[in-house]
Amino acid sequence: MEGLIPVVNKLQDIFNIVGSDSLQLPQIVVVGVQSSGKSSVLENLVGRDFLPRGTGIVTRCPLVLQMIHTTNEDTAQCSNEGSSGNNDSDSSGESFKETNEEVKEWVKFQHTKGKIFRSFKQVKKEIELETQRLSGNNKGISSEAIRLKIFSPKVLNLTLVDLPGLMKIPVGDQPDDIEEQARNLILRYISNPNSIILAVTPANVDFATSEALQMARIVDPDGCRTLAVVTKLDLMDAGTDAIDVLCGRIVPVKLGIIGIVNRSQLDINKGKSVLDAIKDEQAFLQKKYPSFANRSGSRYLSITLNRLLMHHIRDCLPDLKTRLNVLTSQYQSLLSTYGEEVQEKSITLLQIITKFATEYCNTIDGTSKIIETSEICGGARIAYIFHETYGKTLESVDPLGGLTDLDILTAIKNANGSRSSWFVPVLSFELLVKRQIKRLEEPSLRCVELVHEELQRIVQNCGGQEIVRFMNLRESIVEVVTQLLRKRLPVTNNMVSHLVAIELAYINTKHPDFADANVISELFFNNHLQYPENQKKVRPGAQLRPKGYKDQAEGDTGKRLSSSVPSLDAAFASVNPFRGANFNSSNASDSESVRNDQVSVAEGTSHESPSKMPPHHAVNLLDMPVSRNLSQREKRDVETMRRLIKSYFLIIRKNIQDSVPKAVMNFLVNHVQENLQSELVGQLYKHDQIDHLLTESDTIAQRRAEAVSMLKALHSASLVISEIKDTHVW
Repeated sequence: MEGLIPVVNKLQDIFNIVGSDSLQLPQIVVVGVQSSGKSSVLENLVGRDFLPRGTGIVTRCPLVLQMIHTTNEDTAQCSNEGSSGNNDSDSSGESFKETNEEVKEWVKFQHTKGKIFRSFKQVKKEIELETQRLSGNNKGISSEAIRLKIFSPKVLNLTLVDLPGLMKIPVGDQPDDIEEQARNLILRYISNPNSIILAVTPANVDFATSEALQMARIVDPDGCRTLAVVTKLDLMDAGTDAIDVLCGRIVPVKLGIIGIVNRSQLDINKGKSVLDAIKDEQAFLQKKYPSFANRSGSRYLSITLNRLLMHHIRDCLPDLKTRLNVLTSQYQSLLSTYGEEVQEKSITLLQIITKFATEYCNTIDGTSKIIETSEICGGARIAYIFHETYGKTLESVDPLGGLTDLDILTAIKNANGSRSSWFVPVLSFELLVKRQIKRLEEPSLRCVELVHEELQRIVQNCGGQEIVRFMNLRESIVEVVTQLLRKRLPVTNNMVSHLVAIELAYINTKHPDFADANVISELFFNNHLQYPENQKKVRPGAQLRPKGYKDQAEGDTGKRLSSSVPSLDAAFASVNPFRGANFNSSNASDSESVRNDQVSVAEGTSHESPSKMPPHHAVNLLDMPVSRNLSQREKRDVETMRRLIKSYFLIIRKNIQDSVPKAVMNFLVNHVQENLQSELVGQLYKHDQIDHLLTESDTIAQRRAEAVSMLKALHSASLVISEIKDTHVW
């Protein structure tokens, strides 16, 4: 199981290169308030003085420390590598000159690209310089970590993270939210469920108020991965000790509480070495805490941390394997969306154009592989425009909208001119019905516009990830499609306008569906011809009879006409399917009047009372009031015209509603489908433009490179974990 920590160190090396925190590896995180002795704990574990010291905040960015136990073979492999400088002596006065008796120690930083440091004095200086580079000179903190490896035969395999200490009040040039920044940084590391929390608390403060333990309990309420360290045992007030704290009587900690003794600032100033400090620590513990001497001190802490880390790695290993497999699958899928680097640009361009044109046509035909469930689009939306939007718009057009009885009567009289007429003139009918048919042109052109907009919108959803990769190509494809649609739009609009113009060019009153209206017109003609309002003669051309003279034959003929010719309203009811109940009620009096006239004629009445005769005077239409009472004949003429206009308008509306979608499909939709690929190839497939069109987006290229690096790291991590045997774990 000793091989587990080196395995995790290898995994950390792999993912440090990638710079990803997606895989949470087991490590020990040191947490404590400012000047609680965290750095001294790390130096005691390493056995060397290598961390910057001083008053106030010194650790201003995370320090990831990997301690690697070395042997003579490891030292021999490193002997040929260059060093960072001369073989100086560190602060303890110990030399690093290689001898046959001792095994050499060295340090490597990640940011120095494999450069070897053989002097811990230079290590301290490098940490200070890198801290200033990352955090600046204003005593602020940074979340970017400094990573280093310490190779030594005097250390156990451990991975620790030293974090900035908790603070309450900003000092100097520190930002006002320095406390919040420090807490967020600490929570980021200790929230990792695979981390062991090393909560450092000085012995000269109340252990129950430990800030480090409070932070640990936020993310580890059960205390299953928290180990407490009590520092500065030698600085407690005279007459007091830490027995109750070390026994766990004040605050119990599951993984235990270990007490250590640090070097004081005076010891550091005098150059007291860490090894001498550890010896003095053992002597102090034997004298002051004899019952805890074998369970306290820096060496016991190092052994405990090594054991805890190995067992913790063993417990986390199955989850690490699962997480590696999941991440590998995710990044493979992500890489496939970015596509591979282009090798043959000409072939790639043709493939993208062909794929785009195929997807565009499939979206219109409804055969696309990607089916939208949130909204209708493509061909389905075009069909919706034809049958729902356009169809309902035409149906909402009132056949008689904008026409009043006075408008119709005025048109009839203008068409008659100076002549009088016994029936509705055809010229007025054509004039009025054309006016109504013209109203169908605007919604028809709007239908073309809606289809054009949908064809333009389809472009945004076609082409797949390849179009996104090459922004220049995407813009060029959109431009070509836009030009093609813009070119076809006037042609389609003209055709639709011509469809309406064709209907306006010739009013076919002999249309088969207009037969009922012809019957209506004929019946009205017969009624006007036989029963004129202001004529006292039975029919034109009949001889005048003396007053009171009654021809029996003529009377019989009148009766026969009265019985054979139905009333005007009865004729409407039998032949016109558009007549409603309102007409029957509103014109009941008119029908009764017509029937009375018929009876009068049938009885051979040749004269009416002069008092009932309408006054004969000239009517000036220019002086006609906007609203006036119409005579019986005028009402019949207006109603006849209204029914004829409505009947013919419905026929034309049906034709337009059927013809416009066909014209749009033929002149716009189908033409674009048939010519899209050839247009794209003709406009885009030019050798002098291929490199420009296939210039990849910088964002996509960067993301692909990151995904490739991450996949390599994941494969390497899988190989590292696969090397672990059961004997290593158990």
